[in-house]
Amino acid sequence: MHSSDNKIPHVLTVAGSDSGAGAGIQADLKACAARRVYCSTVITAVTAQNTAGVQGVNMVPEDFVAEQLKSVLSDMHVDVVKTGMLPSLSIVKVLCQSLRKYPVKALVVDPVMISTSGDVLSGPSVLAGFREELFPMADIVTPNTREASVLLGDMPLKSVSDMRTAAKLIHDLGPRNVLVKGGDLPNSLDATDIFFDGEEFYELCSSRVNTRNTHGTGCTLASCIAAELAKGSSMLSAVKIAKRYVEAALDYSRDLIIGNGSQGPFDHLLALKNMNQGSCRHDRFNPNDLLLYAVTDSGMNKKWGRSIAEAVKAAVEGGATVVQLREKEAETRDFIDAAKVCLNICRSYGVPLLINDRIDVALACDADGVHVGQSDMPVRLARTLLGPEKIIGVSCKTPEQAQQAWIDGADYIGSGGIYPTNTKANNRTIGLDGLREVCQASKLPVVAIGGIGLSNARAVMEIGVPNLKGVAVVSALFDRKCILSEARNLHAVVSKSALLIQ
Repeated sequence: MHSSDNKIPHVLTVAGSDSGAGAGIQADLKACAARRVYCSTVITAVTAQNTAGVQGVNMVPEDFVAEQLKSVLSDMHVDVVKTGMLPSLSIVKVLCQSLRKYPVKALVVDPVMISTSGDVLSGPSVLAGFREELFPMADIVTPNTREASVLLGDMPLKSVSDMRTAAKLIHDLGPRNVLVKGGDLPNSLDATDIFFDGEEFYELCSSRVNTRNTHGTGCTLASCIAAELAKGSSMLSAVKIAKRYVEAALDYSRDLIIGNGSQGPFDHLLALKNMNQGSCRHDRFNPNDLLLYAVTDSGMNKKWGRSIAEAVKAAVEGGATVVQLREKEAETRDFIDAAKVCLNICRSYGVPLLINDRIDVALACDADGVHVGQSDMPVRLARTLLGPEKIIGVSCKTPEQAQQAWIDGADYIGSGGIYPTNTKANNRTIGLDGLREVCQASKLPVVAIGGIGLSNARAVMEIGVPNLKGVAVVSALFDRKCILSEARNLHAVVSKSALLIQ
């Protein structure tokens, strides 16, 4: 037996092979590799296809599909199963029997019936197996609008309202969650998907990427959801991460030329091509990193005769859990050089480093993310430039801004000023009541900022909302003689308060 401490997240994909490698098993393998999980495979069919379409399909005999399933599930500790092309009713039944014998953490069903190029991959007999056996076992089903229409007896889907209706009707067939993908919805400027968890509808919007290289988007999205579930994400979080990843991959690959047909593949490994493996943080965003959020100030560093690197090192040594570089006066080249030094310091302590406002500096130094204000670059555009891996925070004073931040794809919000402060001129305060309203409206974790120090940090942390994860401090750390001791004292206060409210 192996220790669970060394357990690698594991996705098993049950799908068809695509000889062009844009979709199917090949897309699943690449998506899981990009999301850093292990992926095993059970092949249900071998197809001859390329960028022009599908030229042939050869089904794998059901008894050999069963043998593949047994080999993997009985031995390899699979976390999540993701299904793609299931070309016959008998293969659907074999899969369901195997999953009853070897239960897994989650089942992600991509009901592949029609390829991106319009070729039919599963016949009508498979539909009954989906409805009667597979969907009731599924944790999420991810049809596009054409597949949702077929599943619902050719119901027309021409609007977001139609997609909501379809999601509810498919949910009634048994899956715990439904994602109806609207990438091929006619006359839509955005790529809008509808997620339904049985209680609430979520409208997930992203920019529509103008590219021919869309072959395998459905397979990739479902595999990414499966990968994030295997890593422990909640369902909604997994869906949002997957959608961001696909959008970033499409945008990155928009000008690739592979093949002569109308449906080209895209580069799943964009996240690896530009990655400095030696220094990159490999953990996804953890809301608990917001506990003690240190925001630097160039004026305070000058006042005390410190370099930005010296200030950051003292803060993280004292217990700062995330650092934001807010340097308004430095020249761009000097800022980039200083940020690279600070990044090495932060990564040696496992602390994320964010850049305030400056997307260009964040890209140049490979920072862990950015924080933007309401008047800065929009979150959606920042996400397009930075990709799905980076952390993006946004400042919010109102419940409406907090709700928009979630829609736009932010990872957290900074809310304030809570108390009056000298670090930002004309900064309207919202007080503890305003902070509470923002937190209650937000689906994202929140960090409070503005005039917070040792004397009031506890009062802020104990306002009674579970998504308030920490406090951001400027003067209370960096306008002090000893940053290290101030950071230790602040960390002790906020960590104690955080434990009390858990």
